[in-house]
Amino acid sequence: MKTMIRSTCALLALFAVVSNAGAQESSKEFQIGDRILLVVEGDTALSDTFTVSAGPAVVLPVIGSMPLVGVRRNEVETYMGDQLGRYLKQPIVHAKALVRLAVEGEVAHPGYYPVPTDIVLSDVLMAAGGLTTEAKMSGLKIDRAGKDLMDGERLQHAVAQGQTVDQLGLRAGDRIYIPRVTRRDMESNFRILSIVLGIPIAIYTITQIVN
Repeated sequence: MKTMIRSTCALLALFAVVSNAGAQESSKEFQIGDRILLVVEGDTALSDTFTVSAGPAVVLPVIGSMPLVGVRRNEVETYMGDQLGRYLKQPIVHAKALVRLAVEGEVAHPGYYPVPTDIVLSDVLMAAGGLTTEAKMSGLKIDRAGKDLMDGERLQHAVAQGQTVDQLGLRAGDRIYIPRVTRRDMESNFRILSIVLGIPIAIYTITQIVN
């Protein structure tokens, strides 16, 4: 019963959060492997997705290497606009930080997805097509290089708070994994359902005996 309750509560909490919840927390600085979706109006060469390399820095066509030391992910549009203003006349710049995450397990389309760092975990799952009917949300976990990074109550609490990819400190290559409901869980849920459905029958039977 506890398993079913935890799973149901976790699922409701996950989809009840809003994308801007917890936005006041500080953003993380750029890491190697992050990506920057850059759009410079009127300049097709600079409008592309660029990968952050050692430094950290990003290499742009014609301009070359642009340092990102100390730059936070949520500051990227302002920063890129200021830097490109040194080379272009009053450029109109749009930029967003992305991180490439693996989403595996019980989602419709498992795989790697470059997602904005300011979205919540539920949106990452939706990018992978959403959960399957056999997803076990209480078993949700995040790992890095084969080692558990976050799981259990700590992760469920973070999800309920609506923490973003950035606030969770996720990096390129991190894996979000949603396991399948086991046969044991299904049998347990079936037994609980049988008990619940049997209560009215038992009450009716007792009532008839008493009367």
